[in-house]
Parts: sequence; C-alpha cells; structure tokens
Amino acid sequence: MKAEVINPFLESARTVIEQVIQVSPSTGSLGIKEIELIDNHIWIQVGMTGQLSGNIIFGIAEQVALRMVSIMMGGFVITEMDEMGQSAISELSNMISGNASTILYNQGVSVDISPPQIMKMESMSFMPRKALSIPLLMDGVGEMDIQVMIS
Repeated sequence: MKAEVINPFLESARTVIEQVIQVSPSTGSLGIKEIELIDNHIWIQVGMTGQLSGNIIFGIAEQVALRMVSIMMGGFVITEMDEMGQSAISELSNMISGNASTILYNQGVSVDISPPQIMKMESMSFMPRKALSIPLLMDGVGEMDIQVMIS
C-alpha cells in the first residue's frame, strides 16, 4: 500500500471540511495503524473499485460527529446521533470520497466509490486489521481519522 494513495483524501478532506464545517483542519502523523474497535465512535465505510480497490474508513468519536453535524445544521445543537445526523455525517464522507476520486481521476487513476455505509462494530470483524491512517485535527471540533485500506 502506497502512502501517496491517502494524499487525495487528505486534500479533499481539507477542502470539504473548510467549506462545510468552516474550520481548517491540520494533519497528525501518517502511519500504519491497527484498526481498533472503539466504543462511542462512528465508523463510515466507502468502498473503492477500479484501478484502486479497497475501503476508506472514516472514524469519528460520536461527540465530535455531533459537533460536526451541529455545524452542518447551521448551529442547531444536536445531542444524539439520530437518522438525520447519520445522514449528514455520511454525506460529509461521501463528499470527501467523491472529491478524492475526482483528484485521482485527474492523476490518471480511475476509481468508482460506493455509497457511504455507517458500520456497526459487529460487522467490522471481517475487515483487515491494518490501515494507512492519518488524523485530521479540527480546532474547537475534534479529530477525524481517515483510514485507507487499498490494494
């Protein structure tokens, strides 16, 4: 797995988060990470097929996701991750992945993405255990991890 694969996702995430959440995220350290199933986190999977195939997993602590959704909803305070909140956070991951696939296409790499899917911890047991991971740090909001498992 090449580290360059994550760059279009980082570039896209920065742009989308700046536009939608209105904060400029900084990046933490890139590394290979053992995927740990953490309680009180939301896991959103976007599949990729084409010249690259695999999964992109967005990992967000539920409290951070609630803050992000609140901002997306114009500042309306969200206290629980209901269906509307799940839809909003899924759409954010869809926007990031869609923009990243366009960046990849412009680099000569053709990929298709699947619709985002909120994953339950029970369904993650079959997944590969290691991913290329980078945290995005959003001042006043929290952290979102982007984990790339591409073959």
